[in-house]
Amino acid sequence: MEASQGTLPLNTCHVQKLLLIINRLHMLLHSMALGFLFYYRVCFLFQDQENRVSHLLPWLLVFTSEIILSFIWFLGQAYRWRPVSRFVFPERLPEDDKLPAVDVFICTADPIKEPTLEVMNTVLSSMALDYPQEKIHVYLSDDGCSPMTLYGVRKAWEFARWWLPFCRRYKIKNRCPKAYFSALESDDNDFARSSFYMEDKQKIKRKYEAFKEEIETFRKAEAFSRDSITVGDHSSVIEVMQEDIIDDVDNVKMPQLVYVSRERKSSSPHHFKAGALNVLLRVSAVMSNSPYILDLDCDMFCNDPTSARYAMCFHLDPKISSSLSFVQFPQKFHNISKKDIYDSQLRSLFTLQWQGMDGLKGPVLSGTGFYMKRVSLYGNQANEGWTDLLQLREYFGSSNEFIKSLTQNYTSVFFPGRNTLLEEPHLLASCRYETGTKWGQDVGFLYDSVVEDFLTGFILHCNGWNSVFCEPSRPQFLGTATTNLNDVLIQGTRWYSGLFENGISKFCPLIYGSLRMPLLQSLCFAELTYFPLYCLPLWCFATIPQLCLQRGIPLYPKVSDTFFIVFFFIFLSSLSKHLLEVFLTGGTLHNWINEQRIWMMKSTTCDLYGCLDALLKKVGIRQASFLPTDKAEDDEQTLLYQNDKYDFRASNIFIVPMLALLTVNIFCLVVGVYRVILVGDWDKMFIQVALASFIITVNYPIIEGLVIRKDKGRISQSVAIYVILFTMIFLTFCKFL
Repeated sequence: MEASQGTLPLNTCHVQKLLLIINRLHMLLHSMALGFLFYYRVCFLFQDQENRVSHLLPWLLVFTSEIILSFIWFLGQAYRWRPVSRFVFPERLPEDDKLPAVDVFICTADPIKEPTLEVMNTVLSSMALDYPQEKIHVYLSDDGCSPMTLYGVRKAWEFARWWLPFCRRYKIKNRCPKAYFSALESDDNDFARSSFYMEDKQKIKRKYEAFKEEIETFRKAEAFSRDSITVGDHSSVIEVMQEDIIDDVDNVKMPQLVYVSRERKSSSPHHFKAGALNVLLRVSAVMSNSPYILDLDCDMFCNDPTSARYAMCFHLDPKISSSLSFVQFPQKFHNISKKDIYDSQLRSLFTLQWQGMDGLKGPVLSGTGFYMKRVSLYGNQANEGWTDLLQLREYFGSSNEFIKSLTQNYTSVFFPGRNTLLEEPHLLASCRYETGTKWGQDVGFLYDSVVEDFLTGFILHCNGWNSVFCEPSRPQFLGTATTNLNDVLIQGTRWYSGLFENGISKFCPLIYGSLRMPLLQSLCFAELTYFPLYCLPLWCFATIPQLCLQRGIPLYPKVSDTFFIVFFFIFLSSLSKHLLEVFLTGGTLHNWINEQRIWMMKSTTCDLYGCLDALLKKVGIRQASFLPTDKAEDDEQTLLYQNDKYDFRASNIFIVPMLALLTVNIFCLVVGVYRVILVGDWDKMFIQVALASFIITVNYPIIEGLVIRKDKGRISQSVAIYVILFTMIFLTFCKFL
């Protein structure tokens, strides 16, 4: 389905010229400064100065760290080479009867960490999209095979019969019931002052409260606990909510809603979220077979009903549709604190990097909030045509119905009731179905990484597919951001492990990617995979210059030296460019400081653990693992976050290194400054004093959480005493070596 030639465009793309000029000018000046820095470091190796041998090791460590930082910075400049912005015109789309169908995939695995009511709100919001209802099919994957989740789906279907007509009748913008009925949601539609509207709203609200109460009652009645989640071994369960129900008032057909719990056996690999998505891909192919797929996290509800139409402005554009794999929307969150202390909105990622990649061949797949062309997930076979039946079975498995769905003119007509036996979908959801096939290798979402979205998007681009980034003024999807430090760092460890794992695999973007895509695009992918390497220079810069400061070993040029200007410029250039980008994207000075802070925290903890985890998996010592982030609300935790207070009730593997590094900087700064005052080496040691002072200042909340705060989110005193005492003994010992 494509817009006819000669009509007005469905979308436009504009290069951000001012930002482009600023970026390229900064690249030039910063690169020149780095060249002078390297010249200064190399010259040191050939100087015949006193004590050069004793200074050599710390100099080499610092120089190596500067090289790593410069390498990652160089890769990141690809994002800034050609940033673009896009605009869409959904009013120019074809009539509703000519629009293609959409299958919605939602995955959940743990009804305790991912509360059923939150998941059902996501389901309801996706069913209520402003799109022809007969062309929407919603599939919920439940890897926990929980009776709680299945009950929630049934009750959500019943409530949807009232909720969907209400949304359509009054053109409600926010079609997530929880968000709509919250105090923060205002009535901004044309019917806000209508008495009929207010009566209907109160009636629907009562039904929503009853819906919530039914789910809560079921949870209590079933003595619901983690023991009831059968994540290890269970048969597949597939249930289609009753079809062809006509609403009594508006006479509008309901979307299809399907509950899917794939078969799980402890003896068979399940491949985490990628495995669940591939089951939905197969099951949906023989039930609705829509040409486009919307993928959503279970907590990422539709905040605006127009996303499908926005996506079709690209997918139906005849100029780009043939090579367009997916349209990516940014991840936004409804519970971000004023200062966003954990950088949960990932501002840099979704407002800079994705726009920059969009100016090349498109952004990477981001795990949620994307509309994908189904055929692009079928591998290179999609470009070669569906001819050889034996070869098709080698790729896609033994299901004849699924193979039929691969043809362009095939549309399945599956309208089973709740108790109908679904033989073909059960086969496709079984553990054994993928054995001996190309699923997860060349077909579907790929299995070689726990960050299946990155790897799948990377391979799609390597295979010649493109993508686009769409960021309307109103967020199309809103999720729940992590509100405590522990979950932020655990989530980061998983991401960075998966990303670095790709960087050291056969899919290394600098090798595999550069041969199959434009160079700048491969550099963007490479920057993401090697971003965790920030842990190495951060650990070095947080320890080596400080230890040398207390022993009087200079690692940087004197203030009176010409090269001092070079180091000062590089430091100021990096900070000011970051600050400018924050301001240009609507951020504040507090956002800039918090991004610097959380970057240091992550670099010295989850970046490091992510790299180690990837290396251990590479040599076969560890197995891949995936822990879902806890989406359940904790009132005390939420209150700390909304007051922009760090919750330091995190695992010791995160708290200990942060405390140790802060202790190193404070101890060395005090001893170093005392020594400098006595000896008079301010000229030689100024940069090292300034570096330690900067690190202490940026990490002030840790000091606050240790010394000043008295709430439950403070740092554990027992842990702090041992860490600080041990670190100071170690530093005292190092001083006399």
